[in-house]
Amino acid sequence: MSDEAQDEAPVVEVFGRMVATLREAAGYRQAELARATYGLSATRLNQIERGTGHPPTLANAIALDAALNSDDLLTRLWKHVTSRIFPAWSQPFMDFESTAVEIRKYLVQFVPGLLQTEDYARAVLRLGRALRDEAQLEERVRGRLGRQERLTGPDAPHLWVVLDEAVIRRPVGGPDSMRQQLARLLATEHHDRINVQILPFGEGEHPGMGGSLTLLTMPDKRKVAYTEGADVGRMIEDPTEVGQCAITYDLQQARALPVGMSMNMIREAMEGLDRARFPSSARALRLAKVQSQQFRGRRLRGGGEHRGAGRGMA
Repeated sequence: MSDEAQDEAPVVEVFGRMVATLREAAGYRQAELARATYGLSATRLNQIERGTGHPPTLANAIALDAALNSDDLLTRLWKHVTSRIFPAWSQPFMDFESTAVEIRKYLVQFVPGLLQTEDYARAVLRLGRALRDEAQLEERVRGRLGRQERLTGPDAPHLWVVLDEAVIRRPVGGPDSMRQQLARLLATEHHDRINVQILPFGEGEHPGMGGSLTLLTMPDKRKVAYTEGADVGRMIEDPTEVGQCAITYDLQQARALPVGMSMNMIREAMEGLDRARFPSSARALRLAKVQSQQFRGRRLRGGGEHRGAGRGMA
């Protein structure tokens, strides 16, 4: 492991020790503090204090600061924790996303991090050009999965996702990884706060083909936007430009399939993976006949060589 990778762990551990120190000074037991933060379980708090599991999220830090009356100390320290794990250009976006009450996303290449499975996330994050080593990769995977805690917490945002059809057709991480990821998307079908739609290939060219777009609505009703390419992101706060981004998103959503039809397309994509892995009996029979004919043809064309090869192997 590189020296830089070894330097990452103490930052998370310092955060955890600070939480434990503040908790003890306030006279809380872990279970009591967990209840006071409304949504942070005692098990998760124990992980944070020990520096294990997913890195703490900004929402965790804010909740702990409020419960411990620690003057935003943990929130300020949290920025140093995440700066060791995620690229610097992504930090402003993650700060906004962690407290947004509504998240609207359009993605042209990948499933959004908030809905990624572990294997899918690992395959995507492995593509980063700035990735140093396997240790940092695993830190980023844990960090990405940790961000998903917001979707199950009491302050869960409304999440609207529009995916280009290419996202569900490309087997990121291989067929097994993709099958699990598609199942994860299907699990959102009856979720009260998550909606997933597919923009089909049949819609042709469209304004969002250049990259991914996220629109965030903050607790104070302010709206911000974020555009992202392969290794760079841009935070947009100017109201006029954010409004233009909102129009682009609305157009994409209007052209996308309704949720029910989108789920059917995802199921069809999953069935396609299964057919590729387990061909139907009719297809298997045709394949066997073709292979048999090819084998007989080779024997007829090269019978003498076949007999000679047999002798040579004795």
